[in-house]
Amino acid sequence: MVILKKIKAATLMETMVATVLIMVVFLVVSLIMNNLFSNAIKNDTRHLEYRLNELEYLHQTGELELPYTESLNQWNINITKFDEKNVKYIEFEATQVETQKKLIRKRLDAKK
Repeated sequence: MVILKKIKAATLMETMVATVLIMVVFLVVSLIMNNLFSNAIKNDTRHLEYRLNELEYLHQTGELELPYTESLNQWNINITKFDEKNVKYIEFEATQVETQKKLIRKRLDAKK
């Protein structure tokens, strides 16, 4: 006949503490992940970069009259021509409506 040995088991209190610790770690990790994803979505400017590239191409081919203003989703796009030390530049400026974040590109004006 086999003699059964007594196995030490965790008490109910130890199990509850372990469960609470696991839940706290899960909560902290989920808050961090949520923050990372929301920042990635807020700072995504791919659609804006694509539109600025398109507008730059339209200007190079002569299909865009300056000054130019456009609104794209939450961004206001302004394109202006200016001189700086006798060099002509084209400035592509996009400003986000809510946060006032700006994205600015300066290009030499090939047309003189």
